[in-house]
Amino acid sequence: MEQKFIFITGGVVSSLGKGLTAASIAMLLERRGIQVAMLKLDPYLNVDPGTMNPFQHGEVYVTDDGAETDMDLGHYHRYSNALLSKRSNATSGQIYDTVIKRERRGDYLGKTVQVIPHVTDEIKQRILNCANEDVQTQVVIVEIGGTVGDIESHPFLEAIRQFRYEHPKNCINIHLTYVPFLQAAGEVKTKPTQHSVQVLRGIGIIPDIILCRCEQSLSEEIKDKISLFCSVRKDAVIDEPDVEHSIYEVPVSLNKQGLDKKICQMLSLTEIEANLDDWKLMLHKMLHPKAKVTVGIVGKYLQHQDAYKSVFEALHHAAIANEVDIEIKSFEADKVLEAPSIAEVLKDCDGCLVPGGFGERGWMGKILTAKFCRENQIPYFGICLGMQVMCVEFARHVLGFADANSTEFDPETQHPVISMMNEQLGIKNLGGTMRLGAYNCVLKPSSAAHRIYGKDLISERHRHRYEFNNNYKALFEDKGLTLTGTLENEQLCEIAEIRNHPWMIGVQYHPEFKSKPNDPHPLFKDFVAAMVKKRTGRK
Repeated sequence: MEQKFIFITGGVVSSLGKGLTAASIAMLLERRGIQVAMLKLDPYLNVDPGTMNPFQHGEVYVTDDGAETDMDLGHYHRYSNALLSKRSNATSGQIYDTVIKRERRGDYLGKTVQVIPHVTDEIKQRILNCANEDVQTQVVIVEIGGTVGDIESHPFLEAIRQFRYEHPKNCINIHLTYVPFLQAAGEVKTKPTQHSVQVLRGIGIIPDIILCRCEQSLSEEIKDKISLFCSVRKDAVIDEPDVEHSIYEVPVSLNKQGLDKKICQMLSLTEIEANLDDWKLMLHKMLHPKAKVTVGIVGKYLQHQDAYKSVFEALHHAAIANEVDIEIKSFEADKVLEAPSIAEVLKDCDGCLVPGGFGERGWMGKILTAKFCRENQIPYFGICLGMQVMCVEFARHVLGFADANSTEFDPETQHPVISMMNEQLGIKNLGGTMRLGAYNCVLKPSSAAHRIYGKDLISERHRHRYEFNNNYKALFEDKGLTLTGTLENEQLCEIAEIRNHPWMIGVQYHPEFKSKPNDPHPLFKDFVAAMVKKRTGRK
């Protein structure tokens, strides 16, 4: 069977949810027994988002093979079972870097190197590389970042135009656009969609399906108008209204409107009905919680709603599994110090989570959070930097090393409880040089981590430069902080736990990257269970 390709573009405005839409389509096709691969093409010139400020880009999602990728790959993972790797995300920076290196080697034999054909050929090759990573792949979903009309995305649009010309029977184009409702006029306006499709058609791309992001479902009259002026069959004009409760309702909504059926018809794919029973059960649990808990997140990028996207979603997944509603209260770590007391800040929280981050801003606020949770028996979950916070706080206030610190923030500290990893010493380039990707971790028998995972060996994804200093291991464990997970065949600390505490665990890795709504990560699930127990005890 020849592989099929679905290209998803966006129009009118950004932030329409192309990533969620692409992920939902992947899920619906998988539920029809179709194996899917996914690729995000990003038009920015950064080689990857690894060096970008979270306020600029949002979360950096890390794959097992160590690629720092766009946050939309997190959506892909949460909705589908598509294999995600370095071949699942390509940027203009990567494309141009590859082409220029080839030119420097003389690979083009003296030819003038141009956007067409050299850059577009490389983009098409990236699409094929993603398709061929698994021989079982039947459909490749390719999301084009940015908005139609952006200068930056033109090479990608030209590449998919060429790709469809070369594979005419195996490709469809889906255009996600915005259909606004003007309150003052009391009307839904289709003109922005018409203009967006005109720009696409001018490039040579004719959409097969138009998905209309809107506040409310569109009338048949509006769909007729879009169909007529955009030359798309009316049954291929599908609205994608705002969901009422959760983004996880999107696949169900699209399925009700027959989007997956329409795609299968256009690509001559199997028309087995998608089975969404387990997904609908998950939604039912989410919408009918039996109790409520409140978690405080103390971090430094919380003003950007997507900076900790996977952490927020993993907490919601765990809440569904525990059949509770979870309220997430966000606290900027550098603002915590301005409050009368940390107790006042966290007074309504059943537990606290300190996520990853870089830089000294907010460091002391996180230290105070860990101290408060340790001393008051409040569930605490430290992720990456959050684990390092837990260890430094313990060294300062239990071991008595007042100047204990991480060498990231104080290179001259007399007690470098957290220090740069040996393999990171001397590295000058920031991009792509951290400890990245999946590593095996051995769990200590009888530890909380072993109980939670229910196994001796786990694999988790990392993104860090600093580690726990094993010179302090004996002192820590003698006073009640135990290293319960270590890198396989090494001594590198992966998990730390506070003994004689209801739930205080720090992990050097990022468990949030592996959580799904119907398969929550065990650490998040147990953390929320501990908060439920805390609240029940409070009553």
